[in-house]
Amino acid sequence: MTDSSTTDSGTEITTLATPSGDTAVEVTGTGTRPAIIADATSRHASVPIQTRNERFTSADVRDFPEVTGREASWKLTPVDRLGDLIAGALDGNRYDYTATEVDGVDVSWVTRADPRVGLAGIPEERASANAWTRFEGALAITLSGEEHREATIGRDAFGSAPKAAHTIIEAKPFSDAVVILDNSGPAHLSENVEILVGDSAKLTVVTVQDFDDDARYVATHFAKVGRDATLKHVVVSFGGAVVRVNPAVTLAGTGADGELLGVYFADAGQHLEQQVFLFHKAANTRGRVNYKGALQGAGARTVWIGDVLIGPDATGTDSYEQNRNLVLSEGTRADSIPNLEIETGDILGAGHASATGRFDDEQLFYLRARGITELEARRLVVRGFLAEIVQKIGVPALEERLHDAIEVELAGGGR
Repeated sequence: MTDSSTTDSGTEITTLATPSGDTAVEVTGTGTRPAIIADATSRHASVPIQTRNERFTSADVRDFPEVTGREASWKLTPVDRLGDLIAGALDGNRYDYTATEVDGVDVSWVTRADPRVGLAGIPEERASANAWTRFEGALAITLSGEEHREATIGRDAFGSAPKAAHTIIEAKPFSDAVVILDNSGPAHLSENVEILVGDSAKLTVVTVQDFDDDARYVATHFAKVGRDATLKHVVVSFGGAVVRVNPAVTLAGTGADGELLGVYFADAGQHLEQQVFLFHKAANTRGRVNYKGALQGAGARTVWIGDVLIGPDATGTDSYEQNRNLVLSEGTRADSIPNLEIETGDILGAGHASATGRFDDEQLFYLRARGITELEARRLVVRGFLAEIVQKIGVPALEERLHDAIEVELAGGGR
């Protein structure tokens, strides 16, 4: 006997009766949920996901089960502090922003029907899908022209009520630009950012999280990089009670290059999280992932998960990811989990690394032996540790501002 039904997302579920009387369930259609099968030992055993890009995706929050905190993508996140962003009602209306006026940079609101919506990626988890379901209009930043351009989008008016947002950043073929999403002020926000990098374009996207102390922010950045194009994606997280920014970058065109950078500084009680996914889909692509963070103060917590997948067609790939954390005081915790999957044997190289530790005593001794106080020596070590990432942004004014922010964090002593 066969029985069929269809979910809201268009996934067809077919139940088949076996000769033994058990049932086997086959899942087909637009969804990518793992199939449920039955055997002699388990009537409903889930087929495990084989690779990182096989996770279920949907733009409809109703297609996702309730988040319990035991899921792979949520088990290190304080879900009890993000409940309304994950599953509650969100205000998806437009918000006020400021933007520098630059030739070749268009910033405007577009509707959900804009053909670019969904081209870079589709949500893999419920908070992202909740924001996608609720947003009323997307802020579109369109970049054109071969001359180098820099644009800053100031966003400090999200407010304290639960809110959804959607942002599109499109770099036209052969364009060259830097876009800074400068986030500050109060926020209780779930956001999706789609980044489309056209063939032979060169784009840097910097997202700065400098929110108020009680802000809660979860965001997924989807990026699709075209042939011979370059994307530098930088996550800077200093302010906010809970900040979770998850970049998912697909090197879709032959010769695409992706550099994913991050710098963060967690104080007492702060939770700063990044779950990074770099997918080498096309041949001859290059990827570099480098995140660095510092922690000080009781209850300071950081989470970094780095997934790199080299697909079966990504021959000639050159990829490396690493995460480094510097612990400045007792009572902190840094989780660092690098993962690497390779589905072809014809690559140039791939690797990953992770380290979390305290001050290097030899460095401190070297500096103190030259008359530098311990406090100043510690400041110099931390600034030098994080400067490797900051100086790669390529925007001097922003780099200096971030150096000053690090000084402020150190002066605060984790309070």
